[in-house]
Amino acid sequence: MKRVLIADDSALVRKQLTEIISELGFEIDTARNGAEAVEKATAQQYDVITMDINMPVMDGLSAVDKIMAQRPTPILMISSLTTESANITMEALELGAVDYIAKPGTMNIGKEENRADILQKVKSLSRIPPRRLQKGVRRESGQTGDVRTRRPIREKLKAEPSGNGGEFAKIVLIGASTGGPGLIEQICTALPSNFPYPVCIVQHMPEQFTAAFATRLDRASTLPVVESKSNMELLSGRIYVAKGGTHLHFAKKVSGKVVLREEHNKNNQFFQPSVNEMLMSALKVFRGDQIIAVLLTGIGDDGADGMVAVKKAGAFTIGESEETATVYGMPKEAYERGGVVQQLPFPKIVKALAVLR
Repeated sequence: MKRVLIADDSALVRKQLTEIISELGFEIDTARNGAEAVEKATAQQYDVITMDINMPVMDGLSAVDKIMAQRPTPILMISSLTTESANITMEALELGAVDYIAKPGTMNIGKEENRADILQKVKSLSRIPPRRLQKGVRRESGQTGDVRTRRPIREKLKAEPSGNGGEFAKIVLIGASTGGPGLIEQICTALPSNFPYPVCIVQHMPEQFTAAFATRLDRASTLPVVESKSNMELLSGRIYVAKGGTHLHFAKKVSGKVVLREEHNKNNQFFQPSVNEMLMSALKVFRGDQIIAVLLTGIGDDGADGMVAVKKAGAFTIGESEETATVYGMPKEAYERGGVVQQLPFPKIVKALAVLR
């Protein structure tokens, strides 16, 4: 039987999450603070841990750090949709947490869509083998101290993006969901300061999170990283993170310049931003052979149909292989539908992108 540990200082939240997760038939254990969570999680192997951020004795961020160092476990952060919580959640994901859900106190827990989201994520995370988990950049590099200062800010090395009237030799489009933030950061860090193409990223996140995510990526990358905005010109050597709550679309002006557009209509997509929406929109502006599309780890099938469409148009498409994907859902669907030209483990994807010319 699968085992789940719920770590939260709120008795109400522990009760709510226990009632929901119990529907999966999993055995439930609870912890009232981070220290208790670490004690339990290091003494025995859980299949999933849900972790609150603000708790007495030891906060959730410190607990994630200790658990991932001693007994890697799929951790689902419980986060309120605020800018402060978004920043802390980004740090937790860097330390090895896999995903996050909205804190029950900030949403209507009775809504079927919220219950379904919790159940889907807990079920998916329970299938992740511990060997696939990211242990966190800070420990792997041997660094200590606050994760927020683990890298120097490399502003002096940042390249100046260049406009070229929309005439791009290539454009790189990347999609990811559960397990993706850490991988996206590795890609952004690996791209050289003279990278010649624009890069657009759809990572499934709400609006408050994409702004924090783009800011963190910008600190780590030698290329400028920005959150997308309508009418923002697409420039070579710049990385664009799709804004949460809207789809990332492209448009070409009379001058020939390519700009980004925010599409607020969900267009029957479950996720917003959607990888499918970005890929399909790109085909209206770019030739297929200009597109390099990459689909990484994630629950569900977003991006699969888009990968098929751009591949048929002549794009070079790469899907993350099962051996490294935290959740082999989105790239699996793309591969099985015939949308992947090359399937690669993540380290080889990073190398392939870093040497593009």
